Amino acid sequence: MNQILSTNLNNDNDELNNNLDNIDNTKNSNKMSIKKVFKIQFTISIIIIISTISFSTYYIYSLRNKEKISENLIGNYNIYKLYNNVEKEDETTQNNLFGIIEIPKINLYYPVFSTLTEENLKVSPCKFYGDSLEDAGNVCIAGHNYNNDMFFSKINLLEQNDEIFIYNNIGVKYTYLVTENYEVKEDDLSPIINYNQNEKNLTLITCNNLNNNRFVIKAKQKTF
Repeated sequence: MNQILSTNLNNDNDELNNNLDNIDNTKNSNKMSIKKVFKIQFTISIIIIISTISFSTYYIYSLRNKEKISENLIGNYNIYKLYNNVEKEDETTQNNLFGIIEIPKINLYYPVFSTLTEENLKVSPCKFYGDSLEDAGNVCIAGHNYNNDMFFSKINLLEQNDEIFIYNNIGVKYTYLVTENYEVKEDDLSPIINYNQNEKNLTLITCNNLNNNRFVIKAKQKTF
């Protein structure tokens, strides 16, 4: 009888030990799986971080290059006027640059292309509506908003009576005073087509990257 009990007890012990071993193996297996998953997640995170840093670095580098192109464009533009003693806008200059825009309050100074294309916009602001600064009408200039100090990123900070200077291709300076600062939907054309036809108007437009609207700055030419 004792032998039977002893045998049963031994069997139970063996089974218990086997179960404990199985539990330990399962735990170890789970630990290994968790470690493996953690390693995979860690590796993916590192790849994402490196990719983000690389993209950001390239993006900033690309913007700085465009800024340099714009600065070189101004330099070449000024040299052209100096050495050619330009007294009137010739066809070559007119087809490339509309003039220069300066806004002291936000430290903005850029050449303005006479035609709007995506490639031109990447380099500098572009005129896309209107003709002469000397005649009544509405001259519209668009520029990119990179949410930094470049191009039209800060025009939304302009307030009523802030000054905007436009220089044409023969160096004549036109002064505008801000009258309005507002937003419109991206498909709203009213800032372009709605204006007093008896006045000399200037409209600056850029994107609001937070809501896909457009920042609009309206100004009128100052008379002396």
